[in-house]
Formats: sequence, C-alpha cells, structure tokens
Amino acid sequence: MNNIGSNLKEKDNCLNSYNDFIEKYNTIIDEIMLGGGKHKILKQHEKNRLTARERINYLIDEDSIFFELGRFAGYNMYQEYGGANCAGVISGIGKVSGHDVLIIANDATVKAGAYFEVTLKKTLRMQEIAYQNNIPIIYLVDSAGVFLPLQDQVFPDEGHFGRIFFNNARISAKGINQIACVMGPCVAGGAYLPVMCDKYIITEGANMFLAGPALVKAAIGQEIDAETLGGATTHSAISGIADYHEENDQKSLDRIKDILFNTNISDNNILLKNEAKQPLYNFIDFFKSVDITKMNNYDMLEIIARFVDDSKFSEYKKDYGQTLLCGNATVCGYKIGVVANQKKVVKSADGKIQLGGVVYNDSADKAARFIMNCNQDKIPIIFLHDVNGFMVGKDSEHTGIAKDGAKMVNAVSNSTVPKITILIGGSYGAGNYAMSGKAYNPSFIYAWPSASIAVMGGEQAAKTLYDIKISKMKDVSDSDKRIIYDKIKSKYLEQSDIKYAAARIWVDDIINPEDTRFAIKRSLDIVNKRDSIKKAHYGVLQV
Repeated sequence: MNNIGSNLKEKDNCLNSYNDFIEKYNTIIDEIMLGGGKHKILKQHEKNRLTARERINYLIDEDSIFFELGRFAGYNMYQEYGGANCAGVISGIGKVSGHDVLIIANDATVKAGAYFEVTLKKTLRMQEIAYQNNIPIIYLVDSAGVFLPLQDQVFPDEGHFGRIFFNNARISAKGINQIACVMGPCVAGGAYLPVMCDKYIITEGANMFLAGPALVKAAIGQEIDAETLGGATTHSAISGIADYHEENDQKSLDRIKDILFNTNISDNNILLKNEAKQPLYNFIDFFKSVDITKMNNYDMLEIIARFVDDSKFSEYKKDYGQTLLCGNATVCGYKIGVVANQKKVVKSADGKIQLGGVVYNDSADKAARFIMNCNQDKIPIIFLHDVNGFMVGKDSEHTGIAKDGAKMVNAVSNSTVPKITILIGGSYGAGNYAMSGKAYNPSFIYAWPSASIAVMGGEQAAKTLYDIKISKMKDVSDSDKRIIYDKIKSKYLEQSDIKYAAARIWVDDIINPEDTRFAIKRSLDIVNKRDSIKKAHYGVLQV
C-alpha cells in the first residue's frame, strides 16, 4: 500500500476558475435557502411560527451538523406558478438526543407547504433511506395539502401521495420510530400521515382535518370554524388522536427531543471502524492544476488521495484495465472499496492507447471481479463517475465489449453491500449504469457541481439530433443550419446539467468538492445502522 498524490503542476487561472465556479454554486444555494422569499418568512414569523429551517436548527443537537439532502429538488421547475425551492420540503439527517434521525419538514413559505409531484418524490426518497438504514423519521408538518392546479400529478399513481402512507405503515411495522409534529395546517389526505406515525404532537394554532370548513359546508351544509373542527384542543382532548398538545413550536420540538431521549434505539454497527486519519492532501491544491469547468485529462488517483484516510489506496490489478481504478482504502476509519473512472490517457501492457473515461473490455472485467470481492468482504463501495461510456467500434465489438459490460452491470445490480455514488464529471450512457447510477439503487448518490448526466456527450448528441432534423428539411441556408444546431445543443446541455438532474431527484444532492469526505463519512454512518449485509447472488455471467 503506497501513499498517493501529489504530482500536480499548477496552471494559470485554474484556481480562479474554481473559486468563481463555487461562488456561483453558493449563490444558488443561498437563494434556495430562502424558500418562498424574505416576505414569506416574515409572514410565518407574524403567525408566531418558526420557519422549517429554524425548526430544524432548534431541534438538532448543538454539536450536530444538519446534513441536508435534496436541496436542488424542484430547481427551476414550476416557474409558471412562481417556483418551488427545495420542492417545498426540507429534508436531511441530523442528531437529536444523540440519535441520527431523518427529518422531513414542510416549508410553509413555499406555496403554503403544498405538495408538487417532485415534493412527493423527495419525500418518498427520504422514507426509502430511513427504511433501508433503520433511521427514525421526524415529520414537521405544516402543509396546505396537494397543489390543486396540478392535482393529477400527485394523487393516483404508485409514486404519488398514497405511497407516503403505504411507507408509513411499512416503516412502523419494521420497528422504525416515526414522530409527527403538526405545526400548521394538515389537511385532506395529508391528515393520515401523523395518525399513522408512532407518536403525534400537535401545536397550539395548528389544525388537522380530512376536509376544511369550506368543504364541510359544501358537502353537508355544516358551518364550523377550523379550530373547533380540527384544532389542537379538539384532537388532544376530544378525538384523542394527538398524543401531546404543546403551546408553541419550541415546546413541540422539545417534546420530540424528550420522546427520543426516552426511546431505546439500537445501533447495529454492521461495519468495522478503525481510527480515522486525515488525508495528506486537500482539494484546493487539486484545483490549482485542474480546471473544474472542463475536468479534462486528470489523474483520478489525485481525487481519491483527497478523501481517503492518510491518502492511502491499495490498488487492485493496477496494471490491468487501467481506465477503471479499483482498490481498497478507509474513510474516517471505515473500510471501503473504490471503483473510479481514470480520466488520463493510459497505455496497456501490449502498447495500446486507451482513452480516459472510457470503459474497455479489460477494465469492465476487472471491475466486475472487484465488485464481487467487495461483496465477499462485506465492505461498502464508493463509485466515482467521470465516464464517457463503453468503448465502441469493430475491435471492441469483436472482442465482446457487450459481454464484459454486461458482466459488470450484473455485478453492480446484484451487489448487496452499501453503494455510495459520486458524479465528478460526465456520467454518460451505459457507463452511468455500470458505475451504479440512480437506476441501480445506490444507498446515496451525490454529484459535484461540475457533473453532468445524459445518454451521451453534448457535442455527439447535438450532432446526431441535428443530422436527423436537417435530413428532413430542404434548402436550408448555412446560417439557419448554425441556428438550428446551436438551439439543439443548448437544449441538450440544459437537460444534461447536473442542476436539472438534481431538481428531479436523480441525485440526492449536489455537494461542494471540498465536502466529499464529509458526505461519504455521514453516508457510511447511516448505512452502518442496517440490520445486516445479505450474501450476494449473481445470475448468468457471460465469460
């Protein structure tokens, strides 16, 4: 095992480019954090209520950092309705009374906490994380219900509102604690969520009912005010639905802390953990040499050196299949395997040049075997994406690239150890699949702001689409052809931008490169709480 890094040479302007890039990323984050805007935050305060973020900050332990997930959900979506920052729900992991918990908090500053389709997708993803990893869930409810203008997108399908309650029942049946605190409106079908949780707190001034006063009057002619119909006193003293009635947000949040303090929550700790050691190198030095806006022809070992303990990486089959790096390391004391795309041009033992970011027969074969080894050794796998796809052409087809690629996909698909996927640069085509993209159920999936996801690179895709369009047209001038090409390329690049992907929950979050080690560490903390790691079984492998 050898130390890795750092053979980087500084280039002019790379660090300036990085700082500008991250500044733009942070500006977007700041805008997202405002939710519905400063005036909406003021209105929430005028009701003597905390905002969702203020509630979370009050709830988590003083020494805890809230590890937010899904910050870009809904980004640039629903613009015709004024947008929906964070999809109107704040979610993530923090410690409460010493326990890791998953928090899902409606943001009442965004369309009164109403549910869009992406809000449901984000909520369901959080429930999935909790279910897989045995983490308690705290729901801070403050929602007007479904966003009615788009009700057809949130009600009847398998991934729509009803799935939340389906999950509530299954999570409870598994013995995972769920605590609901109703801190504002909780109406219509949404009223089932707190009732299906293990503990239910209602705050003075909040209300919960299947139908509000206006609907009750329209349906049965009965006139009744919201407080009498479903206020805190009604549900704590008359219906008996709520377990606790608290006078304000702070007292309600204190009650959650008390409930968790008085609950036995066991940590299984299925992973062995050694003493953590800091990496020898930092990301700032890396970006003095590599332009984050291009991410061309760099050594992926330099990135690995910046998040693994002591910058030590024990490489597997180092001289074989060099466009995929495989090996063992530790992160914050946790033993891990790494499968990463090598981005520099390499030369195979028989003298052939292999392009960085491309998966060849030998690299796919090596990675498949290494993934199986990780399952045999019961260690999590970190996948680092900067992949253009599998090699194409006569030589690759004749030597069975589809066979070797399928072998790797089979190994990834049937892998039972936790998988943490990080998109560094491009994640294109079947390379996304083989490297445990979203469709392959990674435990967590993150991306750097430099990442992109698409079926192929922008230039290739735009040229293909352009050729198809032009072939159907007659007498097109060169200037018009240029306009057509630029329009196609611009649209394709917009859709392959990582913010577009994160808006639709194709990744759990976009992280600052400097937070990579922290994101991996917190992810490993969470997967460590699973019941067990099952033995992996594989289907037919083409050999």
